[in-house]
Amino acid sequence: MYEHVPVLPGEVMDLLAPAPGEVVVDATAGLGGHASMFADALGPDGIVVLIDLDAGNLERATRRLKDAGCTVHAVHGSFGRIHHHLEDLGLRADVVLADLGFASSQMDDPDRGMGFRKDGLLDMRFDQSRGQTAAELLATCSEEELIEIIGTLGEEPLAARIAQKVVLERAQRPIEMTGQLARLVRDAYGRRAATSRLDPATRTFMGLRIAVNDELAALEAFLAAIARGAEATASGGWLKPGARAGIISFHSLEDRPVKHAFADLSRRTLATLVTRRPVTASEAEQQENRRSRSAKLRVIALS
Repeated sequence: MYEHVPVLPGEVMDLLAPAPGEVVVDATAGLGGHASMFADALGPDGIVVLIDLDAGNLERATRRLKDAGCTVHAVHGSFGRIHHHLEDLGLRADVVLADLGFASSQMDDPDRGMGFRKDGLLDMRFDQSRGQTAAELLATCSEEELIEIIGTLGEEPLAARIAQKVVLERAQRPIEMTGQLARLVRDAYGRRAATSRLDPATRTFMGLRIAVNDELAALEAFLAAIARGAEATASGGWLKPGARAGIISFHSLEDRPVKHAFADLSRRTLATLVTRRPVTASEAEQQENRRSRSAKLRVIALS
């Protein structure tokens, strides 16, 4: 049973407008919520490509689409390498979507270490087969690097105080559990924790997750791939002429580069801005799906 609800479902379908027989790429497939909607629109001649770093979620998304009437390809990899993945498959895309949020299954699983409602190992990797864990990052970063991660990537105003707490704690014992880190952050907040709108640990966890997965670098590579694809549509690049590309972001560190990249393609007459301002969730959707409250969708159509 799939309880995952994709954000902005109607808006995604209306603005990206997948049509029968097209090639659609869900570049961050998650649990396959958006991809299943695409599949329903494509018919027997259509193709859905699922890309995700999380092997478990990719498998779930693939199972979700097992009865789809179209062809489905699953790729375990980063959306930052989307052009290589499409070239390997010998395909050109008509529609591309990247939902930059993480799946509820990742947040709710204590073994992933991304949340702090349940205690678990500080992992935070989307791809648990490679790379440095959050615990390893906390053990090796200097205090200045921690301030940068927590303050810039997590947008945490008390980053310096939290980084100092981390350094003092790790001198006594390894910081390996989510509950342990969350308590450190709350201690750093002191009495402010009682009046904080968010749990004090939220921004620190976000900053570490972004750093562990190098998310902003992957987004930059994805945007560069779209730009290269837009430049090469006439000569056989990975994007077809008239292709639509949409990105759903959840905080300013993601939305800002998307806005600038899409605006640049528009200025160069390589694409048209389908959304001049980001599309946000309706009040009804926000009430039903808390995850949608910070979602922003931007869409372009290539020339």
